[in-house]
Amino acid sequence: MHAVWIEIPVKDLDRAMAFYQAVFQSEPTEVFDEGVRRTTTLANTTEGGRAGISLNQTANFAPSDKGVFVYIDLGDKLSAALERVTAAGGTVVEEKTSMGDAGNYASIKDTEGNLLALYSAT
Repeated sequence: MHAVWIEIPVKDLDRAMAFYQAVFQSEPTEVFDEGVRRTTTLANTTEGGRAGISLNQTANFAPSDKGVFVYIDLGDKLSAALERVTAAGGTVVEEKTSMGDAGNYASIKDTEGNLLALYSAT
């Protein structure tokens, strides 16, 4: 189990991009506009284990002072772990969902109300 992706929710993607590029002195990145959401990748996941980071402007995914959205890679154990969430006192917010070639994820809330994603590349 390790973090593989972190999504930072934003209200204004262009403004947020300018902020992160200025703070981290990084080059401009490509914006992906899927209609319902706009994203840009600040750092890609690497084979060395570094988590990727993206900015995400999506309705109902608001910034807060409570943290960011973290994806935890469970490999081929995603479905089995998802089946245990409710029994352990958590809530399945979004069932296992395909991200195409990027893999699959499911959103859950833990017993304390933290929202996170369980992820599998397959």
